[in-house]
Order: sequence, then structure tokens, then C-alpha cells
Amino acid sequence: MISIDNLSKSFSDRVLLDRVSVRINTRERVGLVGRNGHGKTTLLKMITGTEQPDEGTVVIPKNYRIGHVQQHLSFSRDTIVEEGMLGLPAAEKDQAWKVEKILAGLGFTPADMQRPPGEFSGGYQVRLNLAKVLVSEPDLLLLDEPTNYLDITSIRWITRFLNNWPHEVLLITHDRGFMDGLVTHVAGIHRRKIRKIAGDTQKYYNQLAQEEEIYEKTRVNDEKKRKEIELFITRFRAKARLANMVQSRIKTLGKMEKKDKLEAAQTLDFTFKSAPFAPKHVMTIDTLDFRYRPDTEHLIPGLSFTVNKGDRICVVGKNGRGKTTLLKLIAGLLTPSAGSITYNPNVVKGFFEQTNVQSLVDSNTVEDEILYTHPDTDRQLARNICGAMMFSGNDAVKKISVLSGGEKSRVMLGKLLVTPVNLLLLDEPSNHLDMDSCDAMLAAIDNFEGAVIMVTHNEMFLHSIARRLIVFQEESVRMFEGTYSDFLDRGGWACEETAPAGEALDSSRPAANRKALKRERSRIINAKSRALKPLKQKMERTEEAIARDENSLVELNQRLLEASRRQDGKKIGSLSRAIHECQGEIDKLYADLEIISQEFDTLEAEFDQQLDSLN
Repeated sequence: MISIDNLSKSFSDRVLLDRVSVRINTRERVGLVGRNGHGKTTLLKMITGTEQPDEGTVVIPKNYRIGHVQQHLSFSRDTIVEEGMLGLPAAEKDQAWKVEKILAGLGFTPADMQRPPGEFSGGYQVRLNLAKVLVSEPDLLLLDEPTNYLDITSIRWITRFLNNWPHEVLLITHDRGFMDGLVTHVAGIHRRKIRKIAGDTQKYYNQLAQEEEIYEKTRVNDEKKRKEIELFITRFRAKARLANMVQSRIKTLGKMEKKDKLEAAQTLDFTFKSAPFAPKHVMTIDTLDFRYRPDTEHLIPGLSFTVNKGDRICVVGKNGRGKTTLLKLIAGLLTPSAGSITYNPNVVKGFFEQTNVQSLVDSNTVEDEILYTHPDTDRQLARNICGAMMFSGNDAVKKISVLSGGEKSRVMLGKLLVTPVNLLLLDEPSNHLDMDSCDAMLAAIDNFEGAVIMVTHNEMFLHSIARRLIVFQEESVRMFEGTYSDFLDRGGWACEETAPAGEALDSSRPAANRKALKRERSRIINAKSRALKPLKQKMERTEEAIARDENSLVELNQRLLEASRRQDGKKIGSLSRAIHECQGEIDKLYADLEIISQEFDTLEAEFDQQLDSLN
């Protein structure tokens, strides 16, 4: 258990945390949420001891081990398995199979196991550091944006892995679906305080919004009452016969706590500009083939598909398979090895890519970069876009050289917003955005009139946006006509995400046995999907009912406040009964949700145990 007591932290004149207290109890998996720059990573650094608080304490039990992923990439062993074994506890220092299993889950192939760490990309080297932490089995596992360096199959694997984690987890991620599929509690940094609740992010944000609404209504009522008392005191201070009443009002006024008006939370708020496009057909890709050199493997072997106006196409698959390369080919930044890409003459492309931040000029300001992107952009529009990208006031004239990676990513997004386009090409646009900003991104894509082709590992985005999929899987690439749910129902990632390292490395196992195991895994996974789907739908319906009743409760409380001001006793009585009944129904729904959730977890664990028994 970790206990954080009265912790405060500031940088220069900016207060991040103001006397916050929170606990992480035994076996809790806690998701840490909050706006970018509000102190999430700083809090993790104070827990690990790499950053010191200004005030307060972080209490860690004796012999309690904390594990976090090192971003520093320095390795001392000849192979990734040997490097991973450095993380094993002393009593298990020879159990290489544990390392191999974790590495396989994180996307390393059997052929990778004996390769030197230095041969891998930076993302895979960070995965190796993650494997070293996982095999060490720390008491508290700290994960800061792990989905930024994992692909979709690795994310799905680690979700299952951590759901069976026997210790504590503290997780920061912008991927709401990933967090909700994993955590038991959510702790939010908001207005320099921390609030922790049991449940998922939806419950946390709903509760936060409700509390702030009640706070603001109470503040307005208190302010109105304060003014009435002050007016009474002013009018009757000189009246001797009312002196006692005036003194009573003065005492009441002195006891009243003055509530400050809540500052408006800064959020991303934007839309993509749509260039006029009347035709239905946008582009055709015909037997597209690409490889970087004649002697290398085909990254994209003979892909064909068409894109129409309004299409929402998501590109999915493991890292390094060619997803970003495909977007670059469509954007015209690369030339196909064979095949063709034919555009409608009226197509105007807009491309957002993470590595494009290198094109920003360090000596320019944020405003300059947006102003000079498109000739139709004037300074007022540039300022408006700066504000939408959370660079308001003096932040708009910050030099690019002083910005963080996430801030530069927002500048690139702002540059895209000033250009009217009708074909959006987005390469992992949710990286470096917080959860609220991801919601704004989803809304902007949903409202865009043109076609969208997007690379993403974020399953919430996939479920919300994708109507068609380009799937990189098992050394091939294909167009899947259907939603992401359809894809999962028809087998999805089953063959890749369930293959354990042990089987992959055991070349002595007969091929027939391997095929039989593969079929059995597929059968179990399909059965699991069918069994869990109705329970998941039941949970979703119950959560929707809770949300409706909680909205009704807020409305009833507001009506009760109004009835109280009118001193309408009859109405107060009926509303009080209605509030009591509504609260009772909410409590019952939460109890039902807990029962369904436990049934879901038990059933899921049974299926996972069947899968583990095949290892």
C-alpha cells in the first residue's frame, strides 16, 4: 500500500498539486487521469523518488518494490532474452521461459529471441524494458502512457495480463478503452486536487461534472443570500429597534464561507475544415505494392480498394508492418514499387503524422507556424486556432524550441485545421492527447464531411469510427468490409494474441499438435466472445440507466432548490420523496452492475484459465 499525504508541488509560480492525499490499497489497479501538464507524470516521479515534493510525504512500506519502465535505453547482454532475465527475481534467475512468454506477448517473434537488443527500434527497446519490469513482479507497477509504444495486439495482451496481476498498478494513459478494461479505481488530478473513486472513467467524469454543477449552483445561491443579508444590514443598521436583527445578520454573514467561482477548464475545441467535394468517388488503389529496396520483403503486397466520400477507414496491425508507409504512399510522400493510386481531380489531402514535428521551425512561434500554413489564414484566425489547441494568450507566442513533444503535436494538428481538405490521413492522432482531447478529436472526425483514413491502436477510436478496416496481419494486408466489432466477432486477432512464447519456441512439438492447439485456442476464444457479449451489453444498458437516473437526480435537486427558495412546503415534500426513490433506484442499479461485473470477471477468468492451460 502506498500513502500520499498532504502533498504539494509547484514549478516556478505554477501550482500542480496543492495538499493532496490519496492511497493505493492492496491489489488496486488505479487509473490516473487529468489534463496534460497538470501533474500526472510528476506524481509518478515523486512516488519513485526521482522528484521531490515541496511539502507532504509519500509513505512506502518497508521492502515494498516499485517497478517502472526505464526510458533510458542501455543494454548489457547479447540477446533480448538474456537482457530480459536481468529483471527476474533472484530465486528465478534461470527461468528464461518466463521472459520468453512476456516478450512474445509484447510482440517479439521466436526469431527475435536470440537477437541483440541494439538491433531493435526504439519502441521495441522500450518494450524490452517493460518486459524486464513485468518479470520482476514488483509490488506496485507504474505505467506511463504504455500504449504509445505498444501496438494493438500487444495492448490487448497486456490488458489480459494485468487483469490477472496479483499486486497494485498505477496507470497513466490517454486510451480510455484500455484504462476502463483494466482499472478498479480512477484517481483524477483536477484543480490541483486528487479525487479517487471506485469504477471506470465514465463514472469518474460523470461524478465530477455533477459535483461541480451542484457546487456552482450552491455558490450562486450563497452569493444571492449574501447580497440579501448585506442589503438588509445596510438598510437597517441605523434602526435602533432592529439592532438585534442586524447583529444577527452580521454574525450569519461572518460564518458564511465564500465560495470562489470555478475557473473554466481549458479543453481542445476544434473542427476540420471541409473542402467542397460533390462526387462520391475519392480515390482508387489498384494492386499497390511497396518495398523499400528490391532485396527486402514486400511491406504492402498487392493491395486494392476504393475510397468514397464519407468513408471512415482505420488501418490496424502490429508495428513495423507498413501502416504508416501506406499513409505516406496515399499522401504522395512515397512512390509505389508497383500498382497505382488514382485520385479524383478535386481531392485535397491533409496528412497528420507524429514525426512531422521535425518540420516545425524552432525560431517560429506557435502563432507563426499556423499563420504561414495557408495563404487564407489571417492573424485572428491563427489566434483562434491557437486557442483551440490550448495555446491561449501568451502561450501563442511561445517559441517552438521550448515546446514539449505533445505541444508540438498539437501545433501540427493546428496547422492541419487551417487548410480545407476532403481526405484526412491521420497517423495515430490520439498520441500526446489527454482523454478530454481524445473526445474532442473523435467529435471532430465524426463531424468531418470528407473521407478519413486513420492509423490507430486505440480500440475506443476503432469502435467509434471505423466502418471499414485495412488489416495488416500474418504477413499480409487486406481490406475488411465491416466495423471493428464485426472484425472481432469473426476471429479478429485470435491467432496472433493467443500464441504463447513456449509454443513458438518449441520446435520439437509435432506440427499436428500445434495445429490442434491453435484450433482449440480459436474455439475457446470464440466461445469466450459469445459468452461475454450479452453480459457486456447488460453492463452497458445498466450503465446507461444509471446515467439517466443520475441526470434525473441532478434535475430533481435543482427543482428542490427552487422550491426551497419559494418556501413551497408541499413541493419540497414531494420532491424529497422523489429524490429518495431516485437515489434508491441508482443504488439498486449499482448493486446490479456489481453483480453483473463479478459474473463477467469470473467467466472471463475461467476462459483465460482454459487458454493458459494450453501453454
